[in-house]
Amino acid sequence: MTFPSKPLTQLHGSNGPVHALAYSSSPSTYILTGSSDRSIRLYNPSRPAALASTNPLEPPKPTQLIKTYTAHGYEVLSLTVSNDNATFASAGGDRNVFLWDVSTGQTIRRFGGNQGHTSRVNAVTFAGVGDGLLISGSFDASVRIWDVRSKDYKPVMVLDDARDSVSCVLAGRGEGEKGGEYEILTGSVDERVRCYDVRMGKVETDVIGAAVTSLQRTRDGKAILVGSLDNSMRLMDRDGGGLLKSYKDEQWKNDEFRMRGCFGGNERWVLCGNEGVSGDDGEVVVWDTLSGKVVERIKVEGSKVEGKKKIGRDGKEREKKNVVSCVTWKENGRGDQWCCAGTDGLVTVFGMP
Repeated sequence: MTFPSKPLTQLHGSNGPVHALAYSSSPSTYILTGSSDRSIRLYNPSRPAALASTNPLEPPKPTQLIKTYTAHGYEVLSLTVSNDNATFASAGGDRNVFLWDVSTGQTIRRFGGNQGHTSRVNAVTFAGVGDGLLISGSFDASVRIWDVRSKDYKPVMVLDDARDSVSCVLAGRGEGEKGGEYEILTGSVDERVRCYDVRMGKVETDVIGAAVTSLQRTRDGKAILVGSLDNSMRLMDRDGGGLLKSYKDEQWKNDEFRMRGCFGGNERWVLCGNEGVSGDDGEVVVWDTLSGKVVERIKVEGSKVEGKKKIGRDGKEREKKNVVSCVTWKENGRGDQWCCAGTDGLVTVFGMP
């Protein structure tokens, strides 16, 4: 299988940087985006793209946009989709977790309030049998577990071992792993990955050495892909905590932004955006999972529409950068399509040539 490097389409509509990106559950027909403009958008990338506008300063109309979900008062930072595609959850600067009905576009529940997080929520994921739980991680250094079906607005459990912002959460152990529904993985700015067995009341801690920004588990649950702010991604052994492989490159940089990497092509590749770019276009770097060598550098065409000029603290105009901060692969890494988005608000979908 060759790497699917052909740009298939670009999804328009966001009025700011895209912070969260998710395919719908299998067969992964749709794409959800969450952005700084406080909106969540549902796209069908297989629809025909919009025709180019005659006005070069006017962006194309978003013909692939199906629905826009608006209830957030602040930026949207994380999205998770249920296995039956009937609901999804979102979180962000509101300090709440929103549970949505996909078809009506309305919120079913909001988890937060006096018993909720005291700062922005960085990550949320479904968990448990039948997606009966939601797990959220926050800037307040806590992880909260919510019962989706309960009428009680208090969290089922609060995990407060982290000493700094919790940036990412995972639930479950891997396909076919018994007892995996009781496992929770968290990554935080205190440079640690924590693995909780909530049934046994145990926690294991692995020190990474840099602020952790993303986590993704291999399908068999035996290894974890860890993204961190030291220009490196690591494949860690789940049980022993040892380093299996590191992914670096002299021309790849990640020491400032929260970058969400992922596996692709049935875990044949590791993908992540690149901070070390300038100009309108972004870049996604692709490593071979086994060798750790860079095999592709994918150019991500950015928006050519003139935006507001950004002024730095020194009073000078800042150089324009299109940093691809989130990458996700169709059908949880099994499909032949992937997409990415970042600071310019465009979502680019790639597939086979």
